[in-house]
Amino acid sequence: MSTGTISLAPTGFALTHAQLSRLDAYKKLVLTANEKMNLTAITSDADFALKHFKDSLSLLPILPPENQPFSLLDIGTGAGFPGVPLKIARPNIRLTLLDSLRKRVFFLRDALDALGIEAQCIHGRAEDMPRLYPGTTYDICTARAVAPLKKLCAYALPLVRPGGYFLAMKGPDITQEAKEAAPVLAKLGAEIKNTIPVELAPGMVHTVVCIAK
Repeated sequence: MSTGTISLAPTGFALTHAQLSRLDAYKKLVLTANEKMNLTAITSDADFALKHFKDSLSLLPILPPENQPFSLLDIGTGAGFPGVPLKIARPNIRLTLLDSLRKRVFFLRDALDALGIEAQCIHGRAEDMPRLYPGTTYDICTARAVAPLKKLCAYALPLVRPGGYFLAMKGPDITQEAKEAAPVLAKLGAEIKNTIPVELAPGMVHTVVCIAK
C-alpha cells in the first residue's frame, strides 16, 4: 500500500486501507495542531509520508512477531513518531508515549482519543521515569535522533527489561557515537546487536541501532 507514490510499508509488510486512512487522519490532526504549536517542520504530503511515516514504519521488520503483544516506550516522541504509526500498523503494541513538553502530551492525548487509539501519554523525561514509575520497564524502547547515542543509552536502557531492546534511530554513520557509547553499554549490561541501514529514498539513509539488554 502507498500514500501517493511513496510506499510506506517495508518489504514483506502490507498496510490495510483502514490503516492508511488512520495514518492520513493522524497527519491531518498533526498539521492542524501545528498551526498553533511547534510539532513539526515537515508539512508537505510527500515529506510527511517519507520522513515521518515511512521512517517510523521502518522499524516494523525488527519488532516481535505480529501475534506477540509487547510493550513499547517511545522516548521524546514529539508529535508521536515513531510510536503512533507503529501502533496503527501493529494494534497489539502496548504503547507509551513520553515527551518533556506538556502541550505536546495534551495534543497526543486528544489526537489519540479522536482516532480511538489506546496509548499512555506521559509528560516527563526518560531520566526521571525510574523515580516516577519505580520498577516499570518495557520490552522495547525507541528514540528518534533526540540526543547522542551515549546519552540516549544512559536514559533508555534502565527502562528496558532484561532481554528487551532499545532501538535508536540515528543518522547514516554511527561509528563514532557507538564508540563513545561503549562504556555506558558495558556499565548497563547491554550491547549493540545490529546496526541496520534504512534507505528512505535515494541518498537518504538512516541507521537503526539495535541494542540488547
